[in-house]
Amino acid sequence: MNILLTGASRGIGKAAADALSAAGHRVIGTSTRGGNGLIAADFAEPGAARRCWAEALTQAGTIDVLVNNAGIYESVEDSAGPDDWQAAWARTMQVNLQAAVDLCQEAVTHFRAQGGGRIVNVASRAGYRGDSPQHWHYAASKAALIAVTKTIARGYAGENILAYGVTPGFTVTEMTEEYLASRGGAKILADIPLGRVASAAEIGETIRWLATDAPPSATGTIVDVNGASYVR
Repeated sequence: MNILLTGASRGIGKAAADALSAAGHRVIGTSTRGGNGLIAADFAEPGAARRCWAEALTQAGTIDVLVNNAGIYESVEDSAGPDDWQAAWARTMQVNLQAAVDLCQEAVTHFRAQGGGRIVNVASRAGYRGDSPQHWHYAASKAALIAVTKTIARGYAGENILAYGVTPGFTVTEMTEEYLASRGGAKILADIPLGRVASAAEIGETIRWLATDAPPSATGTIVDVNGASYVR
């Protein structure tokens, strides 16, 4: 299968790309700057997602699976001024939500023409349980992405267009190591019954399964991978 995977250069995206490639699939990956065979796509720029989709189609001819993994986790103080507050919200929503849904729209159109396909959206535990006072916007963007995933599943299952989500908690990646250290790793670990944060490889394997092997009847499923730090 040809799989478009955003945010493939490191962390969860790199782990997912490795798992999918090892299973024999062709991965068309993206990163902000590109290079090393990756499509350059800065999703903070409006229109970047659609340009990325067009480039992936040019490379692959057809796409069977879309994995929306690219995202940012940036803080803004709840006491920030209006300009800083709105700028932080706009940037996070553009990268984490708007770019992802633009790609979903392109994928649904393409999948309808070719008789089906799969979408896997990487959301977050925060989309269900919320996040810190510095991350209202992050939690909101991930909650919205979960809702989009379920809407696609309900709307297009009859056309063999399947949509799944994965909601990691803290995961050992470049994005979280500094945060874990600054917030006090021991306190964070105390909130995870498993006693450790998830590895990127665990999330990558979950993405691989959803992208290729999850049964069609599971469409709309959101898989929690958070060490039981949030259960529902």
